[in-house]
Amino acid sequence: MRTIAEINDKINRKKAVILTVEELKAKVAEVGIAKAAKQVDVITTGTFEQMESSGAIINLGHTDPPIKIRRCWLDGVPAYSGFGAVDLYLGASSTAEPLEGEEVRGGETTSKILKGGGNVIEDLIAGKPVQVKAQGQVTDCYPRSFFETTITRDTINQFYLFNPRNLYQNFIVGVNGGERPLYTYLGPLQPRLGNAVYSNPGAISPLLNDPYLNLVGVGTRIFLGGGIGYVSWEGTQHNPMQKRLPNDTPIGPAATLALIGDAKQMDTRWVRGCYFKNYGPSIMLGVGIPLPVLHEEVVSRCAIQDKDIVAPIVDFSIPRRVRPTFGLVSYTQLKSGRITIDGKKVRVAPLSSIYLSRQVATELKQWIELGKFTLTEPVAPISMDRSFLPQDRWKEF
Repeated sequence: MRTIAEINDKINRKKAVILTVEELKAKVAEVGIAKAAKQVDVITTGTFEQMESSGAIINLGHTDPPIKIRRCWLDGVPAYSGFGAVDLYLGASSTAEPLEGEEVRGGETTSKILKGGGNVIEDLIAGKPVQVKAQGQVTDCYPRSFFETTITRDTINQFYLFNPRNLYQNFIVGVNGGERPLYTYLGPLQPRLGNAVYSNPGAISPLLNDPYLNLVGVGTRIFLGGGIGYVSWEGTQHNPMQKRLPNDTPIGPAATLALIGDAKQMDTRWVRGCYFKNYGPSIMLGVGIPLPVLHEEVVSRCAIQDKDIVAPIVDFSIPRRVRPTFGLVSYTQLKSGRITIDGKKVRVAPLSSIYLSRQVATELKQWIELGKFTLTEPVAPISMDRSFLPQDRWKEF
């Protein structure tokens, strides 16, 4: 048994042994679980994937005369302003509004408006200028009705990511059994099972190596977008009661986490705005979680392989909340580039970057080795008995 305090002491003395989760899996194959548990102090995990339930809190600072902002656009992208006078929340999937007289579908118009909140967040992190247009509610203490300026990362006060849902513990494989192309949050799905897309990096993904979140809780320090972040709560759509295999990994979307971190520390290598044709904008994020080796079971969990983890193949051509599936497929099969559905060979590709996911784990390992990053004790656990409630109650108006 080890404690986090003991591990941090070794980190501070540059004596800790840190392995990426892939290195740990290789060590277990070489020396076994028991020996690996004695030799390793921290295991780093990582992912780089699309996380559209993300966004940034921004405080502009007060104007003179003051303004109580109630409508606001950043480079043409609407930001939510229904709380503090100059506080904004910019959602990653918020779409730039069309020009007057234009219609918009999935983020596209005749003028090709492809920009979204994720792009603006990336620009701010990069130090680029962003145009602000704001309309105010005139009151005695906030007499200004309109404000326009240009901001950068260095001319605003708080600028931090607050992401309601990140780090899905497993996800789905999307396919299209219909007769026309579909444009989805997984990207284009070709008709008649023309392709398949999955979004989770599999056995290197953070939460698949800690299936019951025994090592992760509120206050856990993490790698977020190239800066230091924290777990702030369970994520939206948190579904820990998902069915699981005997090895305790879920067979579909399960636990999620809400994350927070200072965007002024972040790096655009790990925060990238993106756009999905006829669906809309989003953001790609690099997130890494360090797992302290407190006991042997930690290593046993992290020894999981792609062949031991499965995801459901879901047909998006059926426009329902619960769609039919073509069964389960392992991540070993997915990463081979081909899967078989109803006897047909189907091309498959990841939405997440396996290469950059590995790089997140590697960079976090280097931070810990240099003593730049120590571990934290969670201040509260993440609920693992939360029911997932759909909206199936219909009311006619």
